[in-house]
Amino acid sequence: MMATILKLDKGTVVGFMNKDLLYVDFKQISLDRVLTNLFIKMRADGRPITLKYRKETDMERMYNHIQMLEEKGKIEGATDNKDAIEDWLRSSLLEMVNRGNSSKEHISTLKPLHLLSYRVQNSRFCRDYRASDQLYLMLKSNPEVMGGLVRYLSKGWDKSSNDIIPSENLDVDTTGILYITTPLQEQPGVNKTIDETPKPFLKEQSALFCDDIRRLLLYQNRLPRSVFIDYLRILCGLHLSLYTIKLICLLPKMVKEGTRAITDDWTMLVDVTDNLDSDVSEYACRDFATTMNNMQRYIRATYMVDMVQAKKHCSVDEALSFLCHENDRSDAYYQAKYDTLRDSFPEKRDDEFDQADFDEMLSLYDDDDYFGRLIHLLEKSNLGSSQYRYLREFVDSAGMKNTPSMLIADSRSHRHPRRGVLGSKLLETMVQMLVLKENEDGSLSSRPLSIDELAKGIRDRYGLVVNGSDETRFADGDVAMHAAFQHNMEAFKYKLRQIGFYSDTSDACIMQKIRPRYKL
Repeated sequence: MMATILKLDKGTVVGFMNKDLLYVDFKQISLDRVLTNLFIKMRADGRPITLKYRKETDMERMYNHIQMLEEKGKIEGATDNKDAIEDWLRSSLLEMVNRGNSSKEHISTLKPLHLLSYRVQNSRFCRDYRASDQLYLMLKSNPEVMGGLVRYLSKGWDKSSNDIIPSENLDVDTTGILYITTPLQEQPGVNKTIDETPKPFLKEQSALFCDDIRRLLLYQNRLPRSVFIDYLRILCGLHLSLYTIKLICLLPKMVKEGTRAITDDWTMLVDVTDNLDSDVSEYACRDFATTMNNMQRYIRATYMVDMVQAKKHCSVDEALSFLCHENDRSDAYYQAKYDTLRDSFPEKRDDEFDQADFDEMLSLYDDDDYFGRLIHLLEKSNLGSSQYRYLREFVDSAGMKNTPSMLIADSRSHRHPRRGVLGSKLLETMVQMLVLKENEDGSLSSRPLSIDELAKGIRDRYGLVVNGSDETRFADGDVAMHAAFQHNMEAFKYKLRQIGFYSDTSDACIMQKIRPRYKL
């Protein structure tokens, strides 16, 4: 193995991000900033928006906004309570980077409580690396759901008059955001049309996200706005991570089969014990290790699809079919790309590049297999290596790792690698979705669920396994494995008690129900 890898410039041969597969430039993300950028796209129907002020917004500028509101008679007492105003802004209204570090602290944006929250924003501290593009792409596939979400997020603001609707009953923080942002203006991108956005690659996963948002909207008049936004944030993180993890596992199979029409048999065991040394942790870690191992195969598969699309200017489906049935690995196009890379290799061996090691690796391919050699060089270069690191960081942050909403957990110790989990806030959000049952006329209504029905619902809807005893792939498990699953179910019940959905007041199974908080 080489100590270091070949360094290539970004885009030397082909770019990695493929919006036909996943419209994300993998980096670590903040879900609050993802929501802010998603609001921009929903507000302008996908068009870019230019904010009219250019200077960086700081606390002094925010306080000046408050003073202007006081001068107009909208609020009173701001001048006499500057410290209280700053505390309110910091604690309730503003997203900050490097919070508490006086030399590095900056305002990112307003908290995403209203559709207009993006109007106060320092864009260089509010990057989401196109994660909002992926969510917008998924929401756009169901205009009715996106329209309902836009109406809720726009509550209290009249688009036609660009003014506040005083009669709307909004909380103090959202009202504050409206008063601050209404005087601020923006303009859609001049002479820019909406880009032709692709359809979501995993259509069923996209439809599931839209259905969850549809279910969430049923609670809009029952939940406090901050709770609704918290559920929305959790659902966005959950579906971004599930979409990505599924694609990581399924795309290499699609390349092998030559079609996206393969069986989606993905599931992931989750540890709900909140104990990194629990009985079930061993099996949950082993399950998530499959995803980690598939990341390199996913990077390779993506480069293969990208290369064929660059060569043929075709769709992903055509590229998959071509890779499986027609790809001439000795094609002159691949040879030219490969020769360009080879010519860029340093002539002498040094600490940054070892020619002999690469020659040994490339000797595993046939002399005329330029396609295989080209993809291998991309994989083993700094570009492929960084994609692996960034992909892992993206999955961790989208999966809300080690937070109360976590889908993924680990520790700093190698003894506790990543595993799938269900944080208490994530479980609460899932329960709110699953207590709703679709009726024959397409409407939704709430209903109680048994513990087993809830666990099965989480498995069937999201692919997350709490009790693996009924899973075919665990059918050969030993006594210790099935005992661990039972322990996991007990922890599942305990966590449901903690979040207030379950109270086993009777030994009778028929009385042990998850009862909806809101009758719909």
